[in-house]
Amino acid sequence: MTPGRFIAVVGPSGAGKDSLIDAARDHFGVDGPVRFVTRTITRPQDAGGEAHEPLSESDFRARAAAGGFALHWQAHGLSYGIPMDIQNTIAQGTSVLANLSRSVIEDIRRRYPNPLILVVTASPEILAKRLSARGRETMEDVEARLRRTSATFPIGDDVITIQNNGMLAEAQAAFIAAIEVALQH
Repeated sequence: MTPGRFIAVVGPSGAGKDSLIDAARDHFGVDGPVRFVTRTITRPQDAGGEAHEPLSESDFRARAAAGGFALHWQAHGLSYGIPMDIQNTIAQGTSVLANLSRSVIEDIRRRYPNPLILVVTASPEILAKRLSARGRETMEDVEARLRRTSATFPIGDDVITIQNNGMLAEAQAAFIAAIEVALQH
């Protein structure tokens, strides 16, 4: 059996990653060729944003120490984790798609054969407008996220960049097409 692929979605806050992931989830379905991974985050369930498994910081640290995460990292004052059971999913031939931090891309490249990194981005003006509109961060937090946006994005043959500056439907179509091509290889 051919193993599934690890499809990593990265990009700045406000680029529309969740909207593109939701469109792909609708397109491929629950029992399709892609498992859409639910992240564990040290953020309350009712804090807004993506559906996630909430954990306290102490419970998160305990799970990480026990080897409960395939990947974990910290960003924006929160801890994020990807469950260890993705290893079985990939081994059984199903690809996994997860919203990740750029800080774990090299880990993905070392651990998983033939990964795909989808970089979702938008112009700084659009990012600022989207971040302000969602109302989850202070203006200082928005500015800090925008400064981080200037960080280097991954490069390589395993990277596809999706610009989400215009119509959402166009970015969704490009995102889904990139996944479909990846599933054929």
